[in-house]
Amino acid sequence: MRSERPVLLGIVGDSAAGKSTLSYGIAEILGRERVTIFCADDYHKYDRRERAALGITPLHPDCNYLDILEAHLQQLRQGLPVLKPVYDHSTGSFTRPEYVKPTPFIIVDGLLGFYRKATRDCFDVKVYLDPPEDLRRVWKVRRDTTKRGYTVEQVLAELERREPDSEAFIRPQRRYADLVVRFYPPPGVPLEEAGNQLNVRLILRPTIPHPDLTILPCVGLDRCALGEHYIRLRLDRDSGQPVDVLEIDAEVPTADARELERCIWANLPGDAPRPHPEAIGWYNYGLEVRHSHPLALTQILVAYHMLYAVAETNRSDLGVPARAGRKE
Repeated sequence: MRSERPVLLGIVGDSAAGKSTLSYGIAEILGRERVTIFCADDYHKYDRRERAALGITPLHPDCNYLDILEAHLQQLRQGLPVLKPVYDHSTGSFTRPEYVKPTPFIIVDGLLGFYRKATRDCFDVKVYLDPPEDLRRVWKVRRDTTKRGYTVEQVLAELERREPDSEAFIRPQRRYADLVVRFYPPPGVPLEEAGNQLNVRLILRPTIPHPDLTILPCVGLDRCALGEHYIRLRLDRDSGQPVDVLEIDAEVPTADARELERCIWANLPGDAPRPHPEAIGWYNYGLEVRHSHPLALTQILVAYHMLYAVAETNRSDLGVPARAGRKE
């Protein structure tokens, strides 16, 4: 199954929200040779030293060439190559630009991917990562002290400095996502002990058609299912709009996780591939590598939507009307 143009996935979230972890698992499902991971944060206008001198954070739209990002995404969507800037987060400086040829799937992750409407319109699927702020701060301290050479005090000070821009520019983008993903500790589990005990809550907006999971015995279909099922699906409202909410507990049994995976793939059109990768759901926790069923199932659900987008593109090329969903 192929499309005449690349399928673009946008993943937006604040710094250290888990964008890279989610992206790499999705690429594993779709086939690394068929996926380009495209960092939207490479379009910063200023390096780290210049930002400090100007008193601006990378979260501010004025600190980024969003018009060039938009133009490059439009080119990629048309199947054209781009010469992309490259920002080295470990040094805070720019390096040699990268010549990017479009592949069948392009995953675009960054801070401001949904800020402009023309940029949002480039994406077939839009995902916003929305971890609780106290958990994101733990992740950012761990990442920036182990991989980017900061001290704990420097990271905490930078978080405070960025908070007004996070509130003004990053979090409002949540409303444009087709899926909102929140990993969170179960009640009573301290943050410092929640490394491999994170539940996930997925808000599924009707802007794209989601797979029908209501037939699964392992899925509880109302609030009363709490405590009886490790996987629950319910109707709710988000920002005043009707949504489906899918919740998966960290302790979901492998058998239930496999059943949910099979059901997700079963919703694809008949000629679409049903991947079954083993190298998903893995993440770094300090110096350890751990596995999470909720993470793996989230990666599978997003990959499903990318494969579904290929099918919808092919239907459109044949003059068949698209199925329900879409539009903000």
